[in-house]
Amino acid sequence: MSGTSAALHPPADAVQPVRHPDAPAPGEPLGAHYGECFGCGGDQPHGLHLEARAGEGVSLTAEFTVQPAHQGAPGLAHGGVLASALDETLGSLNWLLRTIAVTGRLETDFVRPVPVGTTLHLEAEVTAVAGRKIYSTATGRVGGPDGPVAVRADALFIEVKVDHFVDHGRQEEIQAAMNDPDQVRRARAFEVNP
Repeated sequence: MSGTSAALHPPADAVQPVRHPDAPAPGEPLGAHYGECFGCGGDQPHGLHLEARAGEGVSLTAEFTVQPAHQGAPGLAHGGVLASALDETLGSLNWLLRTIAVTGRLETDFVRPVPVGTTLHLEAEVTAVAGRKIYSTATGRVGGPDGPVAVRADALFIEVKVDHFVDHGRQEEIQAAMNDPDQVRRARAFEVNP
């Protein structure tokens, strides 16, 4: 990525990421981590409804189709929406590590416009881990998984405890998520929100 800040370069003592043994198998859909999530939740009428699938190692692929509600300039995706898609994709990688983490830094490059109606094909991978810091990168392409690059990002995620969400979230949503009888959904609800 051009111009990536020093904060997104892993330190010399960083290690290669290790996929958690209980992570979804390659090709398996990850599903929404929370129904109200703007990035992946099915309960958000104007959300991205991003769909991610586990890849090999600590990688994944994802897709979302730009809707009229996502435009900035007439007929083109808003840059903030594209950044959200990148952030959601990168954050979903933490499910493969089985680590609760939040976005610490996200740097994006906007390479070409993404028209409304276009499906953005995203690929992401964790590149290194250093203590609580998780380094990752993503690319979004138009016209197919091998199409031209439209957006790309580098990110730094910070591992946190579930208390981060309990202390900073709205009590009624936190309680509803914590009371979910589905253990996997309950755990996923707290995986990537800032």
